[in-house]
Amino acid sequence: MKQLSALNVFFWKYRFRFFTGILLVIATNYLAVLTPQITGYVVSLVQAKLPGGKPVNANQGDLIVYFITHLSNRFTFSFGWLITFCSVTILSLAIIRSIFMFFMRQTIIVMSRHIEFDQKNQIYAHYQKLDTEFYKTHSTGDLMNRITEDVSRVRMYTGPSLMYLINLISLIGFCLYNMFTKDVRLSLLVLAPLPILALTIYFVNSIINKKSEEIQGQLSDLTTNAQESYSGIRVIKSFVQEKAMLGFFKKNSELYRKNAVSLARVEAFYMPIMSFMIGLSTLLTIYLGGLQALQDPSRVGLIIEFVIYINMLTFPVSAIGWTASMIQRAAASQKRINEFLSIHPKITNAHTKHFDELKGDIVFNNVNFTFPHSGIKALADFNVSIKAGQKVLILGRTGSGKTTIAQLLSRMYDVDNGTITIDGHAINTLNIQQLRRAIGYVQQDVFLFSDSIKNNIDFGLLDLVGKDNAITENAAKTAHVLNEINSLPDNFSTMVGERGTTLSGGQKQRVAIARAIIKKPSIYIFDDCLSAVDATTEQKILANLGEIIKDKTTFFITHRIFYTFTFDLIIYLEEGMIAEMGTHDNLLAKNGLYAQLYHTQQTQKDQ
Repeated sequence: MKQLSALNVFFWKYRFRFFTGILLVIATNYLAVLTPQITGYVVSLVQAKLPGGKPVNANQGDLIVYFITHLSNRFTFSFGWLITFCSVTILSLAIIRSIFMFFMRQTIIVMSRHIEFDQKNQIYAHYQKLDTEFYKTHSTGDLMNRITEDVSRVRMYTGPSLMYLINLISLIGFCLYNMFTKDVRLSLLVLAPLPILALTIYFVNSIINKKSEEIQGQLSDLTTNAQESYSGIRVIKSFVQEKAMLGFFKKNSELYRKNAVSLARVEAFYMPIMSFMIGLSTLLTIYLGGLQALQDPSRVGLIIEFVIYINMLTFPVSAIGWTASMIQRAAASQKRINEFLSIHPKITNAHTKHFDELKGDIVFNNVNFTFPHSGIKALADFNVSIKAGQKVLILGRTGSGKTTIAQLLSRMYDVDNGTITIDGHAINTLNIQQLRRAIGYVQQDVFLFSDSIKNNIDFGLLDLVGKDNAITENAAKTAHVLNEINSLPDNFSTMVGERGTTLSGGQKQRVAIARAIIKKPSIYIFDDCLSAVDATTEQKILANLGEIIKDKTTFFITHRIFYTFTFDLIIYLEEGMIAEMGTHDNLLAKNGLYAQLYHTQQTQKDQ
């Protein structure tokens, strides 16, 4: 339950709705317990009219009931009119109570929707703060489950369960007060089964809490399994693994089903036990009350009143189990949310400063970096100095550390030791958002959103989305993809599928290049982003880029050499270390790894 204390900040934020809702719930139940008292009074009036009946004591009951009974006695109503007056009073109380119930839901339930909205925004905002390392070690299904299923269960606590909890506490409190005020001995006897019910609820709830946590974890696994199957459906079909994946999903689904059914069985104990206890209390009320009525007929009205109280207690007492179950599930979900929100990003803006513009002077000084999640050493003693406006080609085999340089430059990771400076400022002293805005990074694994082509390109500058088509078209033209976009049925308004599946690999890469170009950054990083285009298209793109990047510091990360482009510096990496570094002519003269790659490509080109 302590996990739910994290929600107090939201209750305070919506304190007007919260406290107004509590008052309305209490007022609603206060009006509800007036009905048994008036009914008992009416029965006593009828009893008084019978032979040997005793006069009715109008000084008993609640203040409002006291006022109503004295008002009815003040005027010389006939017996029929008196009964009608009491009936109209009961009807009026029911109407007022219904109005209060309407506003009760408008305050508490609406408040829970506001809290749900805030929680989803809070979780999503926290997702945006977390660094790359977090996403490499957490599954998408689990992340989705926290913002959907977990938040939904917490909403059931902040709305329905909270409302019913206040409702049952106030209604039980009013009923017990009126019952003990009228007859302590009879109240104790008829309510005797309830402590047994309370112990049962406590025992069953402890089981529910444990099973709820297990089920939430299994649901995350199931969601992850389904999400990966949807994303990798082409791979599954290509390798004809539909049956195997279905079997894997069924296995996870069966485990979730068994635990969910097990939880349902435990919860199934609630209603039968509570119905039995309530029925036993009603039976005791009628039996013991009947014995008293035989001795004193004037107590018939009181017995009727007690029977109504017991029946009124049926819903709140039966709702104890349901409410407790929702609260336990919400606590389990809120625990998962709290654990997530307690994760602090390793890449932060602490002690960083803002800057006007980056020129692009970059220095790597004895940089070492090892991926924390795998322990793989990506860079070792990496030293290089790059002047503003220089064009740098980074070559190397797969896993040599090429992409790591790009990730360190954009501060997706921080170095283990050593320093990276830009314009003389240590990279970890620069504001992260400003730094990344100043870098146009085309990643190796191109990602496009399920949106229009225009909005995917304009994503580079959000303030241009939907406004200036000329700028978008110019970026697409530079990336040599404009003609292909114009040939599509809806041109720039064409919707791309999830992760850009409706476009070819080369088209996705060029749209991603256009997205980087439209930013007009100070530093460009092109990470193997021309691997899916043919040689002719590659030459045209490089020719177009030449004008765009002529005064920008630019990194080309690739496995092959670009013959038509002149680089100021070429770096050849081997196992995270600089194997060779220099200009094209210098490296050819060394006749080392670069020269070997150059001659190999020339041979393949001539064949």
